Amino acid sequence: MSSIFLDFGFLKIKWYSFFILIAMLIAFFIIAKEAKKKEMDDDSLINMIFYGMLIGILGARIYYVLFNLTYYLSNPSEILMIWNGGLAIHGGIIAALIFLFFYSKKKNLNFLLMLDIIVVGVILAQSIGRWGNFFNQEAYGRTVTLDFLKKLHLPQFIINGMHIDGVYKEPTFLYESIISFIGFLVLILTRKKIKVKVGQLSGIYFMWYGIERFLIESLRADSLMLGKIKVAQLVSLIACLCGLHLIIKSSKKKNLYKDELIRRTYV
Repeated sequence: MSSIFLDFGFLKIKWYSFFILIAMLIAFFIIAKEAKKKEMDDDSLINMIFYGMLIGILGARIYYVLFNLTYYLSNPSEILMIWNGGLAIHGGIIAALIFLFFYSKKKNLNFLLMLDIIVVGVILAQSIGRWGNFFNQEAYGRTVTLDFLKKLHLPQFIINGMHIDGVYKEPTFLYESIISFIGFLVLILTRKKIKVKVGQLSGIYFMWYGIERFLIESLRADSLMLGKIKVAQLVSLIACLCGLHLIIKSSKKKNLYKDELIRRTYV
């Protein structure tokens, strides 16, 4: 299976880069549409999304490199080669959260409301981005048999793509992509149909993705490790606790998501 999407001879564009770009564009559209409803001005919106995505990608790369430091110290020229893979979503989320917090303070924006708006686009982007991992043949699980994959009723191209280093691997990238997409639907329906408080959508996101990633990571065979601990599982547990805290704390507030505007200060 080729990892190249377009080959111009002097320039090769990988499927990984293509799916990351598509994921970012779709997330941009979803976030921008909702932010405009909350009366966010164009300059603040564009700056927030542009710098947020840039810092998120940088954070995702730094996080990945730090947990593969021995390899990258021996191959420093590869540190910037993000088109070859190696973007850790947890690093991206952490970096983007830090940026969003300080950006909201600087612009006097409602941080939790902004976060509620952003997480809906982010979880869909995560679902799409996992297909970049598929074409890079990463984010896979344990060694399985061909018969196991056929029983999942997968398209043949996915089965072929799961043939890695001479053996078949479990398509954990696909599990995560599907569950993230379901999470996107849950957040959209919750936002439209249920009276939630500011901060609760973010809480649902952190709990949903935390549980999702913790379970998927137990099946992964290419996890980032901290000694004998899978880093993603540790961070996922922290995310779940943060999500639960947000849901409980926000439930005590009076302000509903549908009634809030970006420029109001969350207390």
